[in-house]
Amino acid sequence: MSAAEPVRRTAGDLLRERGELTDDVVAVKVRGRLVDLHTPVPADAPIEVVRRGDPDALPVIRHSAAHVMADAVQRLFPGTQVTIGPAIDQGFYYDFDRPEGPFTDKDLAAIENEMRRIIKAKKPFYREEVSRDAAHRLFEGMGERYKLELLAAIPPDETISLYRHGSPGRPEGTWVDLCEGPHVPHTGHLGAVKLTTVAGAYWRGDERNPMLQRIYGTAFPTEEELKQHLELLEEAKNRDHRKLGKELELFMFHEFAPGMPFFLPRGASVYHRLIDFVRQLYVELGYEEVITPQIFDKRLFEVSGHLENFLENMYLPITAESLEAARKGDVGGVHFLTQKPMNCPSHCLIFAQRRRSYRELPWRVADFGRLHRYERAGVIHGLARVRSFCQDDAHIFCTPDQIESEIAAFNRLLFAVYRAFGFENVEVKLALRPEKRLGTDELWDRAEGALEAALVSVGVPFEKLPGEGAFYGPKLEFHVTDALKRSWQLGTIQLDYALPERFDLEYVGPDGAAHRPVMLHRAILGSLERFYAIYLEHVAGKFPTWLAPEQAVLVTVSERQAEYAEQTQRELTARGLRVALDAGPDKLGAKIRTARLMRHPYIAVIGDDEVAQKSVSVRSRDAGELGKMSVEAFAERLLGEARPPEVIR
Repeated sequence: MSAAEPVRRTAGDLLRERGELTDDVVAVKVRGRLVDLHTPVPADAPIEVVRRGDPDALPVIRHSAAHVMADAVQRLFPGTQVTIGPAIDQGFYYDFDRPEGPFTDKDLAAIENEMRRIIKAKKPFYREEVSRDAAHRLFEGMGERYKLELLAAIPPDETISLYRHGSPGRPEGTWVDLCEGPHVPHTGHLGAVKLTTVAGAYWRGDERNPMLQRIYGTAFPTEEELKQHLELLEEAKNRDHRKLGKELELFMFHEFAPGMPFFLPRGASVYHRLIDFVRQLYVELGYEEVITPQIFDKRLFEVSGHLENFLENMYLPITAESLEAARKGDVGGVHFLTQKPMNCPSHCLIFAQRRRSYRELPWRVADFGRLHRYERAGVIHGLARVRSFCQDDAHIFCTPDQIESEIAAFNRLLFAVYRAFGFENVEVKLALRPEKRLGTDELWDRAEGALEAALVSVGVPFEKLPGEGAFYGPKLEFHVTDALKRSWQLGTIQLDYALPERFDLEYVGPDGAAHRPVMLHRAILGSLERFYAIYLEHVAGKFPTWLAPEQAVLVTVSERQAEYAEQTQRELTARGLRVALDAGPDKLGAKIRTARLMRHPYIAVIGDDEVAQKSVSVRSRDAGELGKMSVEAFAERLLGEARPPEVIR
């Protein structure tokens, strides 16, 4: 080190000098960035201490647990190669290339025991910064070809860092990984760990690459926190929308349409009511609904910029005529079409179809058209990630001075809708310009500033997400927390100056001159398929009365009551209620069990007494036994709950 070169001080060094380094400190935050105690930081930087019980400590603990797990795996299963091992929302995972094949439950138990040995030993983590050549020699000597590929992908101007920690019984004394951190001071900070599942995962998410073994796990500072989390995981299994979709006969999938759901009659009933709920809001709020084509000439998406920026997620169908031209080598005769992946370009065409005045703005246009996006097989997941879906999609064309009021009005509507579905905890995130984007920096400055001003004006707290915006504009993301304390992104509103520019959209202003409108892309529920999955799990399949496929089921004690039960069903159905009937030969207990499994809001039992008294004996799914009531009283109760929640007052 030369005399002029400053001494580099780690966060741990600075805390130690200040007398602030206690045993429960696992990391620090420097200007909002989470940094471990091993990393050099500016001596004058403001440091916020992160202790083991703080929420910010969890990703540090879990990332460190991933390293300990990989250490244990390579100790127990020599020849296994490691790839990546990040912390995630519910824990951590690590992907392995294991020549012997998948890990078993017995393997997981052995790995977990080895992890506990390493944790109990309180082995320290430490960081090394090395040259690219030194890192290459290290991992090449270890035979870690995946690490060499990751090393090659690191930009030339970035620091190469390694993290090591001790491992019981390893001859070389430490386990090492290519990593930027952050990590805990020593393994004893990891507290309680649990390995949960094993799954297949393609290297880099590409099915053309080798299939790896992904081990998922989680870690918490204490055993009690881990126990609570595992209970939630067990409940999540019971609520899995794929499991409920099959049990409740809501939807299915088939290999002839991979990633594209079939909604069965009961599921389609719920799906259409979700659309009707949003559609009624549109009527009250002045949205106009349109229908647009499913197939377009690819030139539309060249104009919009999607072909350049979204091509890997687009379907490009080809006609028999074009296919024949291609076979003959007639390139000019090949005519590419595009399956619609989003509605916004077609709405721009509608806006441009005639001359428009500022008096028509804001113009709010809605579209429930089906969209198709190619998702790789490895990421498809039930209804939560599909290739064919519908959004409660709408676009608002407005003047620049209408932006703030439109965004504020949308925010109020969105929060009210989420409350109606029982989502009370909503976080707002402002996603800023990505590296790959349309438009000038000046346009992005204006767009980001307008979104931030709208949030400030309504007093909504928010978090900024650098680099996470759409390629055509920044956006607000709305994240809800479900009954299992999981966070999901649902709604969004995106501010777009680029598409009106690319489609040369204009309106006539009060000065008689042509002006460029601003375009707001917005959705409340987002993808209806994804919302369906999230909401189904949120309510554990117990749809509220207004949304349920059947609001009640009538069950007979014996076949003697069938005629009265059928008459009662007709009366209730005539009043607009959805009522099922089970008048078959099964015993009453079996019928009631079936009805409960289908999670009907109400079960109405009909026996000889009920026939004689023109009544039904009612059991509410949520309120329990209600006793006998007249058919009229039962109908009134159902009708009172059959109305969708009131959002706009």
